[in-house]
Amino acid sequence: MKISDSYGFVVCVARRGLCILFHTGNSCPTGKIKQNGTNSIQSMALFINQAQDPELRSMILRHYSAHVQDYNMKVEFVTQQAGSRDTLNVPSIAGQSFSPAPGHQYQPIQPQIKLSHLDDRAIATSYLLTLKRSGREYAWAAFETTTPPLRIFLEDAFRMCSHQAYEVWQYMVRKGWYAVSMAPAETVSTLGQVYQQVPYHQPMQGYQQ
Repeated sequence: MKISDSYGFVVCVARRGLCILFHTGNSCPTGKIKQNGTNSIQSMALFINQAQDPELRSMILRHYSAHVQDYNMKVEFVTQQAGSRDTLNVPSIAGQSFSPAPGHQYQPIQPQIKLSHLDDRAIATSYLLTLKRSGREYAWAAFETTTPPLRIFLEDAFRMCSHQAYEVWQYMVRKGWYAVSMAPAETVSTLGQVYQQVPYHQPMQGYQQ
């Protein structure tokens, strides 16, 4: 019997005794380990090779080792009965709150139907979308596991993707490759008037009066 998490790797429950890893009601049978992690590593290798901007290339290189570690830890959860004993190296979130200055220029784009290589904008866009998709799948998978070490790993992997995606997003905004529209002050003010704070910092105290 095999079950798979929403991120795509397979746990051989009968042979490894790992039947507690995932809720079987949310799993689907599969015959092999899916290639999500492999795809990320190979895509990043391609991005590093083709990136022209030193800043972009350096950023992906800094991120690369965490993705290799992430993949190896998934393999360990599959192949070792005790799972992985490693702790994912989650990078700190880089940068500060960012909003473009008035008059910030954005570069137009037109998809090309014939390509021999990716330019820096295409690389950054593809990498950002890879991180976003992986992060969502990690977050979803974390809700489906009943094993704490695996749950912690999936949560760490989500934070890795989130922090790296934020750095890529900031880079793209600075380049004019990602359009940002800030919420109007009137909208923010209206929401602040509608939603009021709960008067108790310790809600249970309200039941003790």
